[in-house]
Amino acid sequence: MWSFKSVQKTFEISGVSIGGSPGERPTVMVGSLFYSKHKVVTDMARGEFDRAEAEQQINRQEELSDKTGLPCALDVIASTSQSMERFLRFAVDVSDRPIFMDGSTDDIRAAGADLAVEWGITDRIIYNSVTPDYKQAELEKIREAKIESSVILAYTSTAFTSAGRIKAIKELLPKLEEHGVTKPLIDTCVIDIPSLGSASRTIIELKQELGLPVGNGSHNAISTWRGLENKFGREAKRPSIAAAAAITTAVGGDFCLYGPLHTAPYVFPVVAMVNAAQEQLGIEDGAKPNRALPLFRIG
Repeated sequence: MWSFKSVQKTFEISGVSIGGSPGERPTVMVGSLFYSKHKVVTDMARGEFDRAEAEQQINRQEELSDKTGLPCALDVIASTSQSMERFLRFAVDVSDRPIFMDGSTDDIRAAGADLAVEWGITDRIIYNSVTPDYKQAELEKIREAKIESSVILAYTSTAFTSAGRIKAIKELLPKLEEHGVTKPLIDTCVIDIPSLGSASRTIIELKQELGLPVGNGSHNAISTWRGLENKFGREAKRPSIAAAAAITTAVGGDFCLYGPLHTAPYVFPVVAMVNAAQEQLGIEDGAKPNRALPLFRIG
């Protein structure tokens, strides 16, 4: 079913492989922690939070990862330098999975990069993210910190189409490579339901042309859907979140920023199901069965 003209690249980050052809390697699931309005956070600016509840949510994601065969990572979000230090330290201590270091501004991400160097964890960090309107100082910080992996966010306000996204990525990619990023992950940028369509097409086209690991924040399509609960009721939200993640997976997404960590219990089984279907097609095309993958784990 899947035949790309470009060799599909795979990167290993903190023991997790990201990339490859659909059905060859499972989708990497990335749950967000310490986002705006996350109930575990009691003081966002100072980085104060309910450690027990946060750890429970992380453990639940890792249990589902083991159960389904879907690798996982953490998206650690901070809005101040102080909260970045506390949130990042906690994530590093509690989990050994890759960490998408996500700050609301370039200064906060720079503070996170400095901490990663100080703590000797740059090999676990995925800088999240660099956009086409980057500041040169941000690229210099990435090079200075020797961070090898970064998300490239395909957001452009001038041409927010699949073609515009691809053009922006192709222009930005060499600049990151010049600054030491050898493991780029491309986020095709979802901000609402219509953009989920363009972002999905971009996944296919970028894998076809560049072969790099590609994914997106599928959950954004649901979090910005204003009429969802008013028109369809609260019970419609969970299946919609899972369906958005399934769409990203079905078109070949190598990683999925599926949203809040607490949604893992109803997103993981759906993505694992899609991966299992893709794996079966691979077996029919001659691939060797791999019992570590979702097809042999979820039945």
